[in-house]
Amino acid sequence: MTSDLVVEGIHTYYGDSHVLHGVSLSVASGEAVALLGRNGAGKTTIIRSIVGFTPPRAGRIVFDGDAIHGWPAYRIARRGLALVPQGRRIFAPLSVRENLLLGARADGWTLERIFALFPRLRERQEQAAGTLSGGEQQMLAIGRALLTNGRMLLLDEPSEGLAPLMVREIGRIVQGLKGERLSILLVEQNYHLALRVADRVYVMSKGQIVYEGPPASLERDEDVKRRYLGVA
Repeated sequence: MTSDLVVEGIHTYYGDSHVLHGVSLSVASGEAVALLGRNGAGKTTIIRSIVGFTPPRAGRIVFDGDAIHGWPAYRIARRGLALVPQGRRIFAPLSVRENLLLGARADGWTLERIFALFPRLRERQEQAAGTLSGGEQQMLAIGRALLTNGRMLLLDEPSEGLAPLMVREIGRIVQGLKGERLSILLVEQNYHLALRVADRVYVMSKGQIVYEGPPASLERDEDVKRRYLGVA
């Protein structure tokens, strides 16, 4: 299986603060990969490094055969990496419809397909995005990313701050996108959600990858779960 995304030994800093220490990971074409870890482990920094917000100072990031680690963020997005950012980052004064159409590109995902996936967004399409519930805003953020028609979806903490019922709904949505053979990198703290949807799992601690394997193996590894994830 060929890899859509390969991150090789990246070192990323915020000013003088060395956050990522030689991180390597990959996401194969059509694969769903979860990246787990506690707060402050460096998970979001990996996403920021990949999409060009905080470029690494060393190492390589290759997407679909191109070394993208020196590219500006807008060019990386156009190459086919679709980001659902932590905290959703919707444009609150704009309508749901306007938010969705901001980065829309032709082919593949259309507004009608998004409304079929998220019927609540259809019902609220003329409503100001800032008046939506947290779960509805997350649906909007996912729909907006899908409409860019990227080849890989990067989801940064999509279950953060959501009620358990909505967390299950987000899991169902990610499972459906996985069924469409969309490549997915899911950054999560919700252990159970991540293991439900992932083909492969990485665990981070203090800016390094400390575990890689299939979900079933992680489920059996009590030491890794206890030390790095706080899961009993």
